[in-house]
Amino acid sequence: MLMRAIMRSPVTRYARPLAPLKRQRSCAQMLSLVFVFTCFSPLTIWAQCAGIASSPSAAADCAAHAIPVDTVAKLDPAHAYTLAELIDIAEHNNPRTRIVWERAKQKADELGIAKSAYYPVLAGVAAFSDQRIVDPFPKPLAPRGYVVVEIPAVVPEVTLDYLIFDFGKRGAKVDAATAEKLAAGANFVQANQQVAFAVASAYYRLLTQQERLEAAQQTLKTAQTTQDAAEAQLLNGRSTLPDVLNARAETSQAVFDRESADGDEKISRVALTETLGVEPSPDILIDGEKTAPLPDALTMPIDTLIARAMAERPDLMAQMAEIRAADDAIRSAKSEYYPKIVLSANAAQTSVWPTADYGQLGNASVPTWSAALTVEWRLFDGGARKNDLAEAKSQKRAAQDELREKRDQTTREVWTAYIGFRTALRKQQAAVALLDSANYSYSASLEAYKFGVKNLIDVVTAERQLAQARYSGVSARSQLFLEAVDLEFSTGNLLRPLPPATKTSTPQPQDGQPR
Repeated sequence: MLMRAIMRSPVTRYARPLAPLKRQRSCAQMLSLVFVFTCFSPLTIWAQCAGIASSPSAAADCAAHAIPVDTVAKLDPAHAYTLAELIDIAEHNNPRTRIVWERAKQKADELGIAKSAYYPVLAGVAAFSDQRIVDPFPKPLAPRGYVVVEIPAVVPEVTLDYLIFDFGKRGAKVDAATAEKLAAGANFVQANQQVAFAVASAYYRLLTQQERLEAAQQTLKTAQTTQDAAEAQLLNGRSTLPDVLNARAETSQAVFDRESADGDEKISRVALTETLGVEPSPDILIDGEKTAPLPDALTMPIDTLIARAMAERPDLMAQMAEIRAADDAIRSAKSEYYPKIVLSANAAQTSVWPTADYGQLGNASVPTWSAALTVEWRLFDGGARKNDLAEAKSQKRAAQDELREKRDQTTREVWTAYIGFRTALRKQQAAVALLDSANYSYSASLEAYKFGVKNLIDVVTAERQLAQARYSGVSARSQLFLEAVDLEFSTGNLLRPLPPATKTSTPQPQDGQPR
């Protein structure tokens, strides 16, 4: 269900007006789990972000140029939202996606700052001054033995500072900033996957609670039917008052379970709206799409799934980018041991009008300039460079250890999702068989009770088994969908265009047939 919903949602874009989503006919024809992610087109153009930003580079570029929407979406309590629409709303409104969006923009700006070091710094300076000085002068030439000179001046000037050579420090900083930008893009993709998975989990929890409420209502009707049968048997003299009281107790328990399910369903509504990033409220409707086919098989073995996760998980991509950034930081620290060559120059038009209290001075307005090629070589710094290099090497070792830890965690999560899906599949199959058997058992027990062949205890026992079978079927169905989503999430393929890890063998409707 999630897979079919995602097919119709541009869930990996990061800027688009919150208009109701339209069905994409090209993807609507492929409702099966197999074709879910192949419906994404990298050429799709959206309002502020071009393309499907599912790679770290594309996500970083997208976040660098697009601006998050400032307004928070408001839900329409009369509209039944599909899972695709809910994920779309969450990507625009959930605080986590907005935070990583801004961090990705910041990393892109830091890369621009690092690249600017390759260009000269050109500055314009305009100086306006007036200076009065006293100069000693021989008395034969100056009666008072000194001369007072006043020099007003106007000096418009252009200065140039250009770092010509620094043994690779600027290149290392640019490479490090590029790696940090890619890491931010990978974190952006990861955050969107996490939000989408959280929305899917909340969606299926709500769907489970809604189906549990329906099951509780059906159980109440079953209990009422049992009670009516017991009361009818009492009137016919075939039953006793304790049997009727027992049946009434079962009906009261069913009423209690229904009210409990109703409260849990409303709480799940509030939890879903909170996950979306909108004001928490129970006023939300969802489209359950109960006719969606169930995934019933895996498309690849566990080794392939683990290999995909190692190659596609955005958190691993981000960590590898951090290691590259640490390598570049080491290069930058090493470059500090070498000299720098700097070109400095300035050109000005100097205009002065000096006056003296004795004698006459001439005015001047002439071009002036200076140029210097400087070699800077730090010979001693008290161990600052040594400690910077040691810190950079330590950060690289830490990043490598984090990568190893995340790879072990990834393997564990893929194994867990793999086992969870296979278990959920068997539980779903068992739940279907259990519900069929429980239905038959209750019907047969109730019919036998009406003919006096069985007692009420047998009917109540069958009734309880039927109620348990209904609840088991509800949870097993939703859990199977969620485990399929978890498998895509753990392998890094959620919201991305790679072939899915699960499929359904149920025949799909063609155009013109009901979906």
